[in-house]
Amino acid sequence: MGSFSIWHWVVVLVIVLLVFGTKKLTSGAKDLGSAVKEFKKGMRDDDDKPTAHLSDESRPQDPSTTSQNEHDRDRR
Repeated sequence: MGSFSIWHWVVVLVIVLLVFGTKKLTSGAKDLGSAVKEFKKGMRDDDDKPTAHLSDESRPQDPSTTSQNEHDRDRR
């Protein structure tokens, strides 16, 4: 009673094809695939650039350039 045979799934597939048509199903599958692809690309980009969201002022600076930056600020 709880398990479905292969014939149950074939009938469900035929009904879905009749209701939605193959054109809508293929375009929906294509849209879903491109969304997954873009999501994975975004996740890869986040892993590649962990400090890309930090501004120049919040990044650790080299001590040799700190005095030069302070000097530039004093001139303004």
